[in-house]
Amino acid sequence: MTEPAGQMLTWADADQAALAALLRRFGMEIRQVTAATDIPGSFWGDEEAGLKGRCLLLRDDTPVHSALHEACHYICMDSARRDGLDTNAGGDYNEENAVCYLQILLADHVPGFSRDCMLQDMDAWGYSFRLGSARAWFVQDAADARQTLMDWQLIDASGQPSFKLRNDDADKV
Repeated sequence: MTEPAGQMLTWADADQAALAALLRRFGMEIRQVTAATDIPGSFWGDEEAGLKGRCLLLRDDTPVHSALHEACHYICMDSARRDGLDTNAGGDYNEENAVCYLQILLADHVPGFSRDCMLQDMDAWGYSFRLGSARAWFVQDAADARQTLMDWQLIDASGQPSFKLRNDDADKV
């Protein structure tokens, strides 16, 4: 189920059970939306994933990179924003970078997807990084995002996800 070159992996073509199991580790659930229906909670509209509380809303044509990006917003936000979450994840520059970094790490935990596929899909979708590509940013310019994730106890020193949500107490460290 490896992603074909030049085509983004979508929810319809993903290992849905594995992605759902991964997100359950963070207390999230996936709800599928029927084709040609607007996705509730989608900030960007079209096929992009939606967020409402702990629910990630996906349609068959939702790219997996979008699903993981929105899920990582849920993981990285503080509990006050998480409790009132409906559509707009909000967050600042540091959080957005942490989200992007974490979605790349989590891609390796979805069979048939990978870090490489995630980086390609991020570039194809139009994520914008000052070094020109998601890969260049991740390898050469994301030390601040990695440190933020470690400060929030969302990854360990080796870069492995902790499979925890951001704890407000971590912000006081």
